[in-house]
Amino acid sequence: MTVLLTGASGFVGSALLRKLLAAGQRVHACYRTPPPTSPEGVTCYAIPDFTSDSAWRAALVGVEVLVHAAARVHVMDEMAADPLEEFRRINVQGTLALARWAAEAGVRRFVFMSSVKALGERTVPDAPFAADTPPAPEDAYGISKWEAEQGLLQLAQETGMEVVIIRPPLVYGPGVKANFAAMMRWVSWGIPLPLGAATHNRRSFVALDNLVDLTMVCTHHPAATNHIFLAS
Repeated sequence: MTVLLTGASGFVGSALLRKLLAAGQRVHACYRTPPPTSPEGVTCYAIPDFTSDSAWRAALVGVEVLVHAAARVHVMDEMAADPLEEFRRINVQGTLALARWAAEAGVRRFVFMSSVKALGERTVPDAPFAADTPPAPEDAYGISKWEAEQGLLQLAQETGMEVVIIRPPLVYGPGVKANFAAMMRWVSWGIPLPLGAATHNRRSFVALDNLVDLTMVCTHHPAATNHIFLAS
């Protein structure tokens, strides 16, 4: 099977790339800036413009399954004049354009790495997010992921291309960055964390290896077709 993987240099994407190769899959890996050398079994493509069809069309030749793990994620020092519009440009418009080109190229299945933020930011006590929770995204990132999901499911109905959506919570594992890495540094330094008796909040996480294993199953399992999965 030939798989096109976007976000191949990212935290999740790089781990998924290793797993795909270990499983003997042929991979078209898409990067903004490709590595100097390609691992055996990997054809690398430079995609500097997320919304350019010419680069994507070349990468889609012969692809059976597309795993879309690239996205505009949380920006700590936001510089965009309209953050929501910028999230929509990449995460909605870019995703749906890629999905249309994939359908035209004969790609059988499109696996979309979404986010639990498509459901919202928090739940009431003892009522965690579930498969039937009505989506209520609040921030620009979550809104863009939810809108992309809706567009993909509509495209699946129109084209017959299978779509699978995964909504992970915060992912941890070797190489994790951002807030999770900062919290680990605080713990290693012995800094007391204000997470004791003052709060009874709980939060779901998912291990990188478990998320990668789920994604691998979603690339081929017939029962995953046009379904949305929460993983934690």
